[in-house]
Amino acid sequence: MLRSNMKAGNREAIGQSEAFLEFQERLSRVAPVNRPVLLLGERGTGKELAAYRLHYLSGRWQGPFVTINCAALLQTLIESELFGYEKGAFTGAAGRHTGRFEAADSGSLFLDEIGHIPMEVQEKILRVVEYNTIERVGSVDSVGVDVRLIAATNADLPALVKTGRFMRDLLDRLSFEVLFLPPLRQRRDDILLLAEYFAARMSFELGREEIPQFSDTAVRALVDYRWPGNIRELKNVVERAVYRSDTQQIVDVTFDPFRSPFEIIPEPERQQVTPPADEPPPSDGSYQDAVRRFQLRLIGKALQDAKYSQKAAADRLGLTYHQFRGLYRKFAAEIRRL
Repeated sequence: MLRSNMKAGNREAIGQSEAFLEFQERLSRVAPVNRPVLLLGERGTGKELAAYRLHYLSGRWQGPFVTINCAALLQTLIESELFGYEKGAFTGAAGRHTGRFEAADSGSLFLDEIGHIPMEVQEKILRVVEYNTIERVGSVDSVGVDVRLIAATNADLPALVKTGRFMRDLLDRLSFEVLFLPPLRQRRDDILLLAEYFAARMSFELGREEIPQFSDTAVRALVDYRWPGNIRELKNVVERAVYRSDTQQIVDVTFDPFRSPFEIIPEPERQQVTPPADEPPPSDGSYQDAVRRFQLRLIGKALQDAKYSQKAAADRLGLTYHQFRGLYRKFAAEIRRL
C-alpha cells in the first residue's frame, strides 16, 4: 500500500490496487525529468493531487507550486492571470500585476482544465514552452521564467485539435509524457481503504472518539457502486454517512442525496402489485428461475407490508434504498403483470 502524506493542504495519495500502484510508478519515473506532463482523467480522480506529487518528487520541490483552474476564469481574464499586466494595460489596471508564470518561477505551474484556454492564449503559452520568456499584458518587454508545466483535463484534446479549438503544436509540446489517472471503478481494492480513511477523518472532525465501522451491507454497497464521481464522490458519500449515523456502525449509505424520500409508486402500479402466493417453486423450473421467483415473491410481500413505500420495503428486507431500487427495476415488468 502506498500512502504519501504531504504538507501544504494535507495532500495524500492512498491506495493498494494494481491500477493505482502502476500509475504512481509511472508518475514517480517522470517526476525528476524536467519536461511538461499531461494528466488525463475523469472528474474526481485526483488530478491536482497527482500534479503536486509530480512537483514534490522533482528537483523543483523547494520551489513554488502554483495552480490555476482555467475553467473557473472568464476567457478574457486568463491571459492577464497567467502572464500578468502592466499599469494602464486596460481599464482598472491601476498597477503592475504579477502573473502565475512569474509566481511559479523556479517551480511548477499546474494548468487545470487546459482545454478551456482560448487559442490566442495557447499561442503565448507555446512561446513560454519554447523560449522560457513571457510578456505581460500591456508590455513589449520579455521576462525570463523557469517553470515546469503540468497540465490536466478530462477533455479529449486530440478531438479539440481536429475541431480547431486546441493547437496541435502546443499539444505536442505538453505531451512529453501523458499519464492517465485510473477511475475508482478500476481501483476496487482501494474503495474500502479510502472509505475507512475518510470515515476516520470525518469522525475526528465531529469530535467523536470511536472510529466508525461499515456493516457488511454498507461494504457491499460501496464496493458494487460504479462511482461516476470517483474519489470526490466517495468522500462525500462516506462523510455524509458518518455524520448521519448515531452509532459507531455505518449501516446505510446514500449515493444520491437528491433522491426524494417521499417518492411514490405511480397509482396504476400500486393497484396492480400483488405478491405471488407463498408456495414453493415448481420442481421443473431451472435454478435461476426458482431464485428469480423467490426474489419476486419477497419484493412483492415487502411492498405490500410496507404499504408500497419503497424505502420501508428496503428496510424490511435489510437492503439499502439504492439496492432495493435496483431490484425493483429488474422485476418491474413482472410486477406489473401480477
